[in-house]
Amino acid sequence: MNTVIQFSVSEETKALPILLRHSRGTILPDRTYVVTEDAARALRQAGIRFSVLSRESVAPSIQGAGSSERV
Repeated sequence: MNTVIQFSVSEETKALPILLRHSRGTILPDRTYVVTEDAARALRQAGIRFSVLSRESVAPSIQGAGSSERV
């Protein structure tokens, strides 16, 4: 699961070393990042504060379709 988070200026400075170690996330404008749930957990454990803007599933699932059925 990916999480979209946003930092304050001071928190972003503290978060960058952790993000570089734990996530192949995406950087968006205004100190906003798309990171893995593991990276978000590492940030919380380090005491870095951030706002969660959105949580999204990595891959949508198709329920009820058999292996040879058309979707």
